[in-house]
Amino acid sequence: MKEKWEAYNPEWIVKIAKEQIPDRPEIALALTQCTKMKKESRAYIYFTNQELPNKPNSEWQFKENIMLEDKTNGTIILDVLKGNKVGGIEFLKFLK
Repeated sequence: MKEKWEAYNPEWIVKIAKEQIPDRPEIALALTQCTKMKKESRAYIYFTNQELPNKPNSEWQFKENIMLEDKTNGTIILDVLKGNKVGGIEFLKFLK
C-alpha cells in the first residue's frame, strides 16, 4: 500500500519553537521545512519516512526529543533527527 502524504502548514509550530526555544533557531528552521506529513494517528504525525529507524541508509536517524507546550494542543514532543531535521510530532494529550 502506498503511503499517503498530505500538505502541511507548520507556521503554528514554528512560532511556538521560536518563542519557547529561542536558543535553538535551527529547530525552528527545520520545522519550516515540514510541509508534507503522514498521519499515523491523532497523537502522531511524521514529516519523514520512518522505515527502518536508525538503520544504515534510513532517513530516520534519531538524535533527540524536544518538548514544547501549546495552549490548544498541550504538550508536544518533537522527534529531532540527525542533521537537525524534524521527523515527527507527538501530541501527548491524544495518547491513551
